[in-house]
Amino acid sequence: MTDDAKNRLSLTSIGQNQNAARWRTEAMRSHSSPRLLYFNKGQGRITLAGLTSGYGPNNLIFIPAHVMYGFEAGSSVFGQMLSIPAAMATEWPDEPIHLRLRDVVVQKEATAHFENLERELHSDRSGHSRAAHYYVGILSVFFQRQVETRTPDPNELRAQTTSARLVAAYTDLVERDFASGQGVSEFARSLGVTPTHLTRCCKQTCGKSAHAILSDRLIYEARVQLRDSGKPVKRIAEDLGFNSPAYFTRNFQHRTGMTPSAFRKMSAPGT
Repeated sequence: MTDDAKNRLSLTSIGQNQNAARWRTEAMRSHSSPRLLYFNKGQGRITLAGLTSGYGPNNLIFIPAHVMYGFEAGSSVFGQMLSIPAAMATEWPDEPIHLRLRDVVVQKEATAHFENLERELHSDRSGHSRAAHYYVGILSVFFQRQVETRTPDPNELRAQTTSARLVAAYTDLVERDFASGQGVSEFARSLGVTPTHLTRCCKQTCGKSAHAILSDRLIYEARVQLRDSGKPVKRIAEDLGFNSPAYFTRNFQHRTGMTPSAFRKMSAPGT
């Protein structure tokens, strides 16, 4: 399914059989419309705009459009991901926000909102689609109220450090130009820093090098195109800025353990 197809209201489960394709959640990626993650059970780590933090039960995490993220979803994790239509993005914040719902009453309210939304999405009653969109609007109001009354989170302070701001700017550039063929040196030059300093900051904020972040984004996109499109491997390599199909194949195999053709065959419907 393309990102354009996902650019509509939908609610999907997190944590069900994730080990079969961990790249779908853990690899750095973004979407053309916002996402809201609601973790009900379990715990793990999420990297959002280059900053890694822990999450646990009753956490709501808002991800604006075009912001890179990836998260762990082990066997003990269960939650839901809400895909918010781009047309409704103005009802949500402009920046990533991680809410930890500690009040039991608020936790129950959040669960009720998601249950109401899910019920309408799976209903065949008249007006169910309109009702689902209204529930997303109600959920946006609920989210705004929790933001206004939240207790300051240590990660908010971490996000304001010089390193975190630099890495956030780097991930923005990567998301915009990852397929341009530019390397870390070119991105660092655009940010006015050395590649060494950029990598040092990336490792401080998310434990990955600047090269790993860029490579992760490229390989995720390659996987999506191999799975969802019929484009030849050579064309995908060109579209993603690789110098040659052979270099693309070596890079892909190094990161995934299989060739692009083998991945495409494994990901084909019915396999």
